[in-house]
Amino acid sequence: MKKNLVIAIDGYSSCGKSTLAKALAKKLGFIYVDSGAMYRAVTLYFLRNNVDISNDAKVADALQHIELNFHSRDYESHITLNGEEVSDEIRLMPVSENVSEVSAHKIVRHEMVKQQQRMGKLKNIVMDGRDIGTTVFPDAPVKFFMTADPKIRAERRFKELESKGNNETTLEEVFENLAHRDYADTTRKESPLVRADDAIILDNTDLTQEEQLAFALEKVNPFLVH
Repeated sequence: MKKNLVIAIDGYSSCGKSTLAKALAKKLGFIYVDSGAMYRAVTLYFLRNNVDISNDAKVADALQHIELNFHSRDYESHITLNGEEVSDEIRLMPVSENVSEVSAHKIVRHEMVKQQQRMGKLKNIVMDGRDIGTTVFPDAPVKFFMTADPKIRAERRFKELESKGNNETTLEEVFENLAHRDYADTTRKESPLVRADDAIILDNTDLTQEEQLAFALEKVNPFLVH
């Protein structure tokens, strides 16, 4: 197998990127890196500390006080913010409503990209996000771009929130939030969400998790040595 193989998965919110990434990592014995969780954790820190993201100096200073670490258990990615487990809190609506704006900030993106690139230098990894195949690892040999019908995506996200005990958010609010994030992600100046020219499109609107994993494994297989 090629040394330090990177599998990049990009796509819209709630398309099942992390579900596929975790499944691939488990099947292949790779490390799963949830880049979106990093931006969400930064957003949580900014919200807690009232960081004015329009002030570059304050943003830069705040980033110096943020330490992020991943801990993997059964290929579920758990992230800590300055030693505190925040994996569930970063998925709640207050963070979801602000993460696109924070992640669009040039200083934030540059810092996170540096950290992500370090992770891919020594290990075989599967990383999902918005700009993994275009900015973080443009030379990754395997790239996927995931998409799905917006209504299906909203329903999936709504069910995920319900499963975590959040019964205050409506399906309509989730749909509107995803539409807002899609616009913000695709129109931002810094590393917008776009499909890399060599990325394989994976529309999983009508696919089961097993079917999308089988599709991805078929594309990855040529890069593996058995």
